[in-house]
Amino acid sequence: MHDQIGLLQIAGESFLRFKYSTMIAFGPIPSRRLGQSLGVNHIPPKNCTYNCVYCQVGSTTHLGIKRRAFYTPEEVFLAVQKRVREVQAAGGQIDYLTLVPDGEPTLDIHLGEIIKLLRTLNIKIAIITNATLLWMEDVRNEIKNLDRVSIKIDSVIEDQWKKVDRPNPLLSLPKILDGIIAFSKIFTGRMSTETMLVRGVNDSEMSLRATAKFLAKLNAETSYIITPTRPPTEPWVEMPKESTLTQAYQIFTENGLKTELLAGFSTEDFSASGDVVQELLNITAVHPLRESEVFEFFDKGGVSHNKLKDLIHDEKLTRIVHDGKPFYLRKLPTNAHSS
Repeated sequence: MHDQIGLLQIAGESFLRFKYSTMIAFGPIPSRRLGQSLGVNHIPPKNCTYNCVYCQVGSTTHLGIKRRAFYTPEEVFLAVQKRVREVQAAGGQIDYLTLVPDGEPTLDIHLGEIIKLLRTLNIKIAIITNATLLWMEDVRNEIKNLDRVSIKIDSVIEDQWKKVDRPNPLLSLPKILDGIIAFSKIFTGRMSTETMLVRGVNDSEMSLRATAKFLAKLNAETSYIITPTRPPTEPWVEMPKESTLTQAYQIFTENGLKTELLAGFSTEDFSASGDVVQELLNITAVHPLRESEVFEFFDKGGVSHNKLKDLIHDEKLTRIVHDGKPFYLRKLPTNAHSS
């Protein structure tokens, strides 16, 4: 009887490994930041160091910080290699292989070996990490030679960090921040940061200024302000107000950060169309513009200044006053305002 139970358990584990291994490589998916990105999902759901309130993957079932094995490096490589060949055979383009699993990628004890194998495919490699394990020297060394690293920093204030990211209790925010700074000093590739803002949690002026001040130490290429636009783990999660996003953008830029807003618009929205109005909407989706800048843009394209009133009336643009000056921001998608 015990032998039969043991065999069933082994069979079950084998089935799950097969099921998840077929999902290791996915895409490529068009990304504003990474072009045509082929995802590498080398950690089964949901193993993470955080249990973020806004996560679209759902609640973390294994909230750990100990690095361990999930798949063998060979399993990951063969799955990615197969998908790369399929895409290339179909005439598709892949700009990045992106380590973006259903959990925290640096939890994988085989991460360094996986990266070495993926390098043989001669495609640039990126990783999207919550940076919780960058205090470990081995983790920093494993990813320091990647082409692109995106680091998530939602708040540098302890209580807000705990409320929005819900970290493993053994994690230390000061230790994490020190690890991020240490990594930024040895990384020579393209680094960007992501800050997910949740209304009423980490979007106050005090929080934004503290986060921006820390980010300014990293010399990142771009600092992205992100909003929850997909169904979150917690139903109470909401996107910040448009006025808050404008304030966040201004605070980040005042701290010398090259900043972009990513607030729920598809990649296709950003393609060059040759249409002056559409291009204005593309720009204001990521960069709030002053009124004078809007008019200057219209002048170059031969568009009447009256078009600004039409765009506001049609709810394509919204007018925000910040520090006594009017700014214009693309109207957020209706389904992005609430959970």
